[in-house]
Amino acid sequence: MRDRGFTLIELLVALAILATILSIAVPRYFSNIETTQENVLKEDLYIMRDSIDHFYSDKGVYPTLLADLVTQNYLRSLPVDPFTQSSASWIVVAPAQSGIGAIYDVHSGAPGQAQDGTWLKTW
Repeated sequence: MRDRGFTLIELLVALAILATILSIAVPRYFSNIETTQENVLKEDLYIMRDSIDHFYSDKGVYPTLLADLVTQNYLRSLPVDPFTQSSASWIVVAPAQSGIGAIYDVHSGAPGQAQDGTWLKTW
């Protein structure tokens, strides 16, 4: 009577199959995470820029702080940059004309490149 269990060869074959599956799946997984972070960043920037434009349309001046968008109910809260994991890393751009506020545009403070080769801080 043969003892129940797996032989060393059977275990090695099972591990080889598992390693092959993982070598295909893991790069796709991390690529999808980066694509998702980029999509979230694009959406956050769109929403903040739209809120800045609405603020300017309503008040005739741009906000002086990003927090003004929250206190004036243009945003529920400042979004968190998906790359820096902070809502304090946004880079604000002042308007070309002085005296009409302090925040004309906003960019990410993330120090890297996107998958298409552009710098995240230029989005």
